[in-house]
Amino acid sequence: MGGGESGVGTALLCKQQGYDVFLSDEGLLKDHYKYELEANRINFEEGKHSSEQILNADEVMKSPGIPHNNPMVKEIIQKGIPVLSEMEIAYRHKGDSRIIGITGSNGKTTTTSMIYQVCKAGGLDCALVGNIGNSIARQIAVDPKPLYVVEISSFQLDDIISFRPDVAVLTNITEDHLNRYDYNFEKYITAKFNIVKNQTEEDFFIYNADDPVTSAYLDKYPFHSKPLPISMQRELPKGAFIKDGTMHVKQGETMSMSIFDFALKGKHNQYNTMAAAVATSVVGIRKDRIRDAVASFESLEHRMEKVATVRGIDFINDSKATNVNSTWFALESMDKPVTLILGGVDKGNDYELIRSMVAEKVKAIVCMGVDNAKIHAAFEGVVEKIIDADSALDAVQKAYSVSSKGDAVLLSPACASFDLFKNYEDRGAQFKKAVLEL
Repeated sequence: MGGGESGVGTALLCKQQGYDVFLSDEGLLKDHYKYELEANRINFEEGKHSSEQILNADEVMKSPGIPHNNPMVKEIIQKGIPVLSEMEIAYRHKGDSRIIGITGSNGKTTTTSMIYQVCKAGGLDCALVGNIGNSIARQIAVDPKPLYVVEISSFQLDDIISFRPDVAVLTNITEDHLNRYDYNFEKYITAKFNIVKNQTEEDFFIYNADDPVTSAYLDKYPFHSKPLPISMQRELPKGAFIKDGTMHVKQGETMSMSIFDFALKGKHNQYNTMAAAVATSVVGIRKDRIRDAVASFESLEHRMEKVATVRGIDFINDSKATNVNSTWFALESMDKPVTLILGGVDKGNDYELIRSMVAEKVKAIVCMGVDNAKIHAAFEGVVEKIIDADSALDAVQKAYSVSSKGDAVLLSPACASFDLFKNYEDRGAQFKKAVLEL
């Protein structure tokens, strides 16, 4: 079910493995996916779900974008047909390959990319897959590797049975996607902890010991893997910690490195860098390779990406900030007065979480969404100016008009993008185009 990257990747893998495959999508498939399915003689339908064919399946792989309360999914579950995630089917056919799996509310894309870059620099033959790059199922089908570095969302962890990463990384847990979890934070926490539920004593679990939610639930979700915590608040005998401006990694070949040599700035990126250093130590990368790769790592597109400086005003694209905590981290790393572009599809946001940070760092807010009433209510009286915009171009022009030389315009929306844009990449691309037009 679902004909995006997850669905088509799984269809390719299952066809290769001898399954009788049928793909169904309620919407319209992209042309290149249709071509792939036809070229591989995979039956598919679009614009509908045919219950007769779907309910005749032995197993259903549900794409992560389809919620469990979808009427067709309810029928499948009622009939007792197993509903699996792409992760589960990919794991079934990975062979002897190892998996580093990264999840978390914030920082997972940066951490995943950094782990991949360090592994590549260390000479490992690996692939960057999951929520970033190709689906893991497609990678296994088309170009299998000895190691997969996988970014995994909570939705992809919802429907696992035996999936088990050799190294699990949990960056943090904050309120996100609550609209998909009946506005029940505990259901979302459970999904995140699914990453360790099948791990054994041979495996490793890297987590943020300073994250209050993760720490509070460690005992509730017992795990069997070797714990490797990271912290900035205390020294640790294993894992990693930062003290007096120096990162100490206590895993494999122990190493130290000044945080001033990290390529990525901001406290949140120090946690991401520690997690990446520990994860790559686990798979045997030497400390000098880790040090070099961490020092030269380039920021990702749509994640605190410097676009341009226009008449002394910096424009920064953080379109991937789709929740309030991501925006908090973005603001925390800013050292200039900020005009903040906020807004989009609210997933149950509590703006109180960033109120004090906004009061400290932000001079004006430009709201870029269909419904901005909640943002106005949250920040009225906190910042001097709150302005509405109805497109990326309008937002950039209005942000520019209220900013001065030495300021920064930061697109860090704290919301999903589906009201005005296709996705966060489209939002970021339109923002960058508008900046360059200035």
